Amino acid sequence: MQPPDAFVLDRRAVRAAFDRASATYDAAAVLQTRVRDELLSRLDLVRIAPQVIVDLGCGTGQGARTLKDRYRRATVVGLDPALGMLRETRRRSGWLRPLQRVCGDVLQLPLRDGTVSLMFSNLMLQWCDDLDAALAEIRRVLAPDGFLVFSTFGPDTLRELRAAWAAADGGTHVSGFRDMHDIGNALTRAGLSEPVLDVERLTMVYPDVAAITRDLKVIGAHNATAGRARGLTGKGRWRAMTDAYEGQRRSGLLPATYEVVYGAAWGARGRAATPALDGEVRIPVNAIRRRRDP
Repeated sequence: MQPPDAFVLDRRAVRAAFDRASATYDAAAVLQTRVRDELLSRLDLVRIAPQVIVDLGCGTGQGARTLKDRYRRATVVGLDPALGMLRETRRRSGWLRPLQRVCGDVLQLPLRDGTVSLMFSNLMLQWCDDLDAALAEIRRVLAPDGFLVFSTFGPDTLRELRAAWAAADGGTHVSGFRDMHDIGNALTRAGLSEPVLDVERLTMVYPDVAAITRDLKVIGAHNATAGRARGLTGKGRWRAMTDAYEGQRRSGLLPATYEVVYGAAWGARGRAATPALDGEVRIPVNAIRRRRDP
């Protein structure tokens, strides 16, 4: 059993890891690209004409560039805490349709109240320990009739790697991820309107464990939990982990599962942020959908 604070994230370490990974991110971000494309496709179902769009956790600016091409009259802002990522975003900023870039943290957004028409965030919220604080900031800057669309990881993400490390030692090697219903509760507590969420499970396959950990490293997804080991991983523990992972090999390949939670909500529309009722926040069951596993 891990102590309660074992999965608290070192935000400086997270920012530094993504800063270092900015030049290699796109080449390895196959899953992230696939999820981003799915998230963008969901905007086809929403009739909006946003004036100000923020790509929250914009990374290398791929999403911001697509959003600018789609909503040509809108001001598109790529916001990220890692300067390296913003330098990559600058390369995608054209003279005719420029991208604005802001270095900032979701827990203290450097944006004015009620000024954002569309908040787009692909696989960033899992890096926030305090989801309530992050969503409160999003609610603050989102216009009352603005729209939030996001993706994040759920608790089944990297379950094979987590299980393999659990067989090797007692440390934390994979971040903790929130359940879809916990995210829905947080959206409602923040005062956002009509939250809708669903889940998709994707499986990547690799020839060996080293390829899995290498992909995580080059996209900046390092272990930044408080319970992580502070020194180098010894050969014995690495071997124990890889031996445990080998037991999950199928058809000659090792799986890596990702549980992707997609969510959307409208701005506050005059609603006040309210605490949970009797320890719970209730969301109509017909507002939450699950995708069938592939």
